[in-house]
Amino acid sequence: MSAPAPTTRTVVELQQNVGAELDRMAPVIDDLGALFADAGHELALVGGPVRDAMLGRPHTDLDFTTSARPDETERLLDAWGEAIWDMGRDFGTIGCRKGPWTVEVTTYRSEAYDPASRKPTVDFGDTLEADLGRRDFTVNAMAVRVPGRVVEDPYGGAIDLAQGLLRTPGTPEQSFSDDPLRMLRAARFAAQLGFTVAPEVVAAMTDMAGRIEIISAERIRDELVKLILAAHPRRGLALLVETGLAAYVLPELPALALERDEHHRHKDVYEHTLTVLEQSIDLEERLPDGGPDFVSRFAALMHDVGKPRTRRFLDDGSVTFHHHDVVGAKLTRKRMQALRFSKDETEAVAKLVELHLRFHGYGSGEWTDSAVRRYVRDAGDQLERLHVLTRADCTTRNRAKAERLRRTYDDLEVRIARLQEQEELDSIRPDLDGNQIMELLGIGPGRDVGRAYHYLLELRLDRGPMSEEAAAAALLEWWGSRS
Repeated sequence: MSAPAPTTRTVVELQQNVGAELDRMAPVIDDLGALFADAGHELALVGGPVRDAMLGRPHTDLDFTTSARPDETERLLDAWGEAIWDMGRDFGTIGCRKGPWTVEVTTYRSEAYDPASRKPTVDFGDTLEADLGRRDFTVNAMAVRVPGRVVEDPYGGAIDLAQGLLRTPGTPEQSFSDDPLRMLRAARFAAQLGFTVAPEVVAAMTDMAGRIEIISAERIRDELVKLILAAHPRRGLALLVETGLAAYVLPELPALALERDEHHRHKDVYEHTLTVLEQSIDLEERLPDGGPDFVSRFAALMHDVGKPRTRRFLDDGSVTFHHHDVVGAKLTRKRMQALRFSKDETEAVAKLVELHLRFHGYGSGEWTDSAVRRYVRDAGDQLERLHVLTRADCTTRNRAKAERLRRTYDDLEVRIARLQEQEELDSIRPDLDGNQIMELLGIGPGRDVGRAYHYLLELRLDRGPMSEEAAAAALLEWWGSRS
């Protein structure tokens, strides 16, 4: 899977697409446009829905901008929609839902960041043209006035869209100064749309990369998630590394670009990682819910981040990365916690990073059934993702070696499936429960019950299922040996 070449279209094709898509949106845009016009206000479909309409991508989430102030917008939407919300009122945004449509209407505005502030100051504006001028990129600075359906494109967004080019309406320096998060959005749109970022935009991102530090961790996290879930994340990630932004938001990634030793005895870890990410995306169809799957993709991106900390050159010139799986899991937890990821997501990704080398002890299938059970037990609910990551981690150009690894992992999966069918591996537990343990040993609740339970669990992993009688005999023998 390689990064796509930018897709080029003609402006005529875009115009044809937008006409067909506006017809589909007619129940919303015509009704709302008439409603606001009758109340003496302007209304325009704006931003992503206009861009995607030109690309022939249908939307049910629609963004509008209006001359009406939020209180008036709320009054009008309350008369039209089925459910209203105003969480974005401070930013001029009122939302509502009607049937399958989700609508957000925002008052014309201008916003800018104080150099030392993480939050924008918001001022309401009076014209559509000024509102479009404050938007991030020209392809998002197009609007369709409703109900008349007049397209407004003061910054040449349609031409840029046709050419697959990402530019800013004004100077990129001013745009990124107003909202530094737009630098990450540039990388995200490159990944989502396969667009080329204009040289002057790349230059501004490089010069102003440090400005991203004033943005909250949560907003950075949300952009990274969108980028990684995009169709071609490699394009966006490479741009973050190229401009130096990655050093601020995901420093573990550029750190993978290790200096090669003079004999080139180890692979380029950075390029290897991006290839593993792409290969994991190709394997997402193996996951129960398919893709895109953030946990699987982020684990692929982070699986080798422990290598820079653990690299050692031996006397013979060879290179080792002992325990980079364990170190990488710790670094992954630290980074995801800094980005305010949930505990569940953090632990899922860290577990995959820590386990990604486990398969390589399988050899040619020498593992005992006990070892297979432990592999399943340790993977827990991340087993299917671990299958994907382990397979994706093979980037050798040696076809014979790659085929041998594939066959070996096929064999491991077959053995897991067979044991799961025979022993219910997904819910491995001892053959006696806590109450049975206490009754058999004549003890009450306490640490000894936990120790006995752990002993029986390890016995279950080693030997497989046992009868209650056999488990009881083994437990009594263990308990007697402790006494």
